[in-house]
Amino acid sequence: MPLAVLLLFACSSGVAAAAAQGIERIKDDPVGKLKVYVYELPPKYNKNIVAKDSRCLSHMFATEIFMHRFLLSSAIRTSNPDEADWFYTPVYTTCDLTPWGHPLTTKSPRMMRSAIKFISKYWPYWNRTEGADHFFVVPHDFAACFYFQEAKAIERGILPVLRRATLVQTFGQKNHACLKDGSITVPPYTPAHKIRAHLVPPETPRSIFVYFRGLFYDTSNDPEGGYYARGARASVWENFKNNPMFDISTDHPQTYYEDMQRAVFCLCPLGWAPWSPRLVEAVVFGCIPVIIADDIVLPFSDAIPWEEIAVFVAEDDVPQLDTILTSIPTEVILRKQAMLAEPSMKQTMLFPQPAEPGDGFHQVMNALARKLPHGRDVFLKPGQKVLNWTEGTREDLKPW
Repeated sequence: MPLAVLLLFACSSGVAAAAAQGIERIKDDPVGKLKVYVYELPPKYNKNIVAKDSRCLSHMFATEIFMHRFLLSSAIRTSNPDEADWFYTPVYTTCDLTPWGHPLTTKSPRMMRSAIKFISKYWPYWNRTEGADHFFVVPHDFAACFYFQEAKAIERGILPVLRRATLVQTFGQKNHACLKDGSITVPPYTPAHKIRAHLVPPETPRSIFVYFRGLFYDTSNDPEGGYYARGARASVWENFKNNPMFDISTDHPQTYYEDMQRAVFCLCPLGWAPWSPRLVEAVVFGCIPVIIADDIVLPFSDAIPWEEIAVFVAEDDVPQLDTILTSIPTEVILRKQAMLAEPSMKQTMLFPQPAEPGDGFHQVMNALARKLPHGRDVFLKPGQKVLNWTEGTREDLKPW
């Protein structure tokens, strides 16, 4: 067993102190730094959809629902739109689900356009900026491109009426058509109460060196192989399926959460998109994330010191993964683990109900506050128009 595994509990006070210094920014309190006005929309855009299908409350795209609930009771909310820094439109575009639990994104663009038409008709604030001081939560696979297959999502691009708005989204990939400049990348939703129910004692030995559960191939959607995860997951399996240091499988045991807490490193490779809930799980469970996604944009990257808590491995270097991980000095592993052990670090990745200091909601608000004050280009001149409401596919332009 590698020496690093045997020394996991020798974290000195010096290592802990250094770790604490690296996470100060995630503790910022956004209250007093910004005010948000929440539009009151007809319930067909939000509450009625949840009432129709409660599965929305627990799937990985549920951030759009809980952001709404957070803001309704937050001290950041203002009832006076004239003093607002930001405007929020609570529209749940991923809550209309198929029988298999997948969002029907074909309806999402029409729903979003309809909601924006509504606020532009009954309030003056959208029209004065065409959305440049508005933010929207778009948590689907490819965010405001609103499609589940990447090629089609790229072809569609971001919904034209959202091009001036700030998008809060889980999808984060550099130089991609579905990530616009200024977007705020957030973790996928993972129920905080569910994940915390599986916590083991912190002194539990981490006897697993590398852990991963999930697909290596997606034969139903990529029958010829090579496209899914750009071959990175397949490379993990082919190179390390018989390596005793690697506990990897397609099985998903009932002890999955507990097993992550017994591991030193947890693999977080790309799949169809660069992100997955594994990143949240790894951070919350103190397992050093091994990020295998060359062009990923990580959640809250302006606050979370990802370089200090994670290990980054290039997709082409996966065949050398064992050498890379066993070569990491023990003191580096201890420092990363000390930072991951900080409660405030775990808090950043979750959207608990009710909200808690420093959680994902507060990180979003901090990110919005850092964009203030708005520049002069945010406000349009009288009569000026930038967005083209007739742009889009024929299907998108239909009424909702």
